[in-house]
Amino acid sequence: MTAEGPSGEQYTHGYHEVILEFYRQRTAEACAAFLLPHLQPDASLLDMGCGPGTITVGLARRVAAVVGVDTSAEVVESARRRALDEGVDNADFEVGSAYDLPFDDGSFDVVYAHQLMQHLSDPVRALREARRVLRPGGLVAVRDSDYQTMVHAPVESALQHWLGLYHEVAEANGGEPHAGRFLPGWVRAAGFVDPVVTASTTTYADAAGRELWGGMWSVRVTDSDFAEHAVSGGLAMRSDLVAISAAFQRWADHPSGFWAWLNGEVVAVKPESTAFFDD
Repeated sequence: MTAEGPSGEQYTHGYHEVILEFYRQRTAEACAAFLLPHLQPDASLLDMGCGPGTITVGLARRVAAVVGVDTSAEVVESARRRALDEGVDNADFEVGSAYDLPFDDGSFDVVYAHQLMQHLSDPVRALREARRVLRPGGLVAVRDSDYQTMVHAPVESALQHWLGLYHEVAEANGGEPHAGRFLPGWVRAAGFVDPVVTASTTTYADAAGRELWGGMWSVRVTDSDFAEHAVSGGLAMRSDLVAISAAFQRWADHPSGFWAWLNGEVVAVKPESTAFFDD
């Protein structure tokens, strides 16, 4: 999820129910595997851009306390309900911006952000804010997709059109759809040191995965904020989106359908002395 920021910055995905249901499938085991070995049971953790809270709740089971932050009050409330339903009592949720976190300096041991930086026009600014709320020696952990690495089969021109259109819409909204590859540089620019850089793949190649990804995008491409941004920005016509939607459903129904991409991942340290980096 994204945050309020510089003028003109918009969240490309929006909060359509089909998107939120997709996010609810995310887990700490799948989305924060690169971070989990670094977590200590007495740590306090901030999940920046927490969405409906499924990852947040998973992280809460591994540390002393977690706070999830998102800009949508409705989504934050749904995350609170999830934690309550799952009996997790060490997770709290607040409405807030990645650019102006509602916490004192040095409040957390770990700041985590999953698929957030790609939506921000100034990710370094958000990472500096993460550095502010971390204690010296604390960890930042970020993971983002690189849309240019997406591959699929069977290849359809409508799906290739979607990928180009997604890039255009994301960039028009102030985002960086190739964020995964830029995370190491952004983290360093924000004043973190000793980055551990990894990459992982997301793959949809079985019936359940195809329905999750293709079925979701067959709705999302016509009915979500993405569609509104594409049409209002003059980047696509409704007929284009309808054709892409049908292609996604065909792909989801294909017994040999394959879709995959790379995610960049970085864990880095807030230095004990940050005077050199302070603005």
